[in-house]
Order: sequence, then C-alpha cells, then structure tokens
Amino acid sequence: QVQLVESGGGLVQAGGSLRLSCTASGRAFDMYAMGWFRQAPGKERECMSAISRNGEITDYLTSVKGRFAIFRDNAKNTVDLLMNSLKPEDTAVYYCAARATKSVNNRFLRGRDYDYWGQGTQVTVSS
Repeated sequence: QVQLVESGGGLVQAGGSLRLSCTASGRAFDMYAMGWFRQAPGKERECMSAISRNGEITDYLTSVKGRFAIFRDNAKNTVDLLMNSLKPEDTAVYYCAARATKSVNNRFLRGRDYDYWGQGTQVTVSS
C-alpha cells in the first residue's frame, strides 16, 4: 500500500504559478503510475496529468498542456505538478493518485483506475 499527501496549494493571482507536491509513503513507489486530478465545486473530477512509473511518459489534459508539467522523483517518493499561467478556471481541489502497475509505460487517465488517493490541496486562482 501507499499513502499520499499533497502540499503546495494556495491562493495565487491569474497568470501566476504554483508547484504542487505529492509525497508517498510505503513501499516500492517506482511500481506505481501516478496521476494528478482536480475537482471544482459542482464539477466532475478530471485528470490533469499522468506519469509512468519511470517518469518517461506523461499525459496532459488538453486545457493544461503547455501550462502544467508533471515530474516524479522515485528516489524521494514524490510527484510534482508545476502549474504556470494559472487561470481562475483552474481553481479546484487537486489530488494525486497512485496505481500499481506491472508495465513501466502504463499511465491511467480515469479516476476509477486508481487505487490510492491523497486528501487533496486547495488551489484558488483570483482574477
């Protein structure tokens, strides 16, 4: 099993940047594909980005491509989401998620594919 804790959320003005971090405890972090999701009030949860076990393959939601970047450091058990050029519509609670997978290249873009979730961190972008 793995436990996930997000940090780095906060209030930022439109056009600003934030770096979210997710720290995992437990065994074999490099056996997990990771994802960052967000959920705004009244909206469905959506996947912002996903990253393979070794960090070499990434995916992004179209609306954040070019603005967000996902990184992982398997030695430190962390996966970060760097968010640039933030917009008010990026306001949401952001969650990281993990799923163990045998394939090094697998990524998962649906929430139901993940087994473990953090508690979330609030990101608020003011206009």
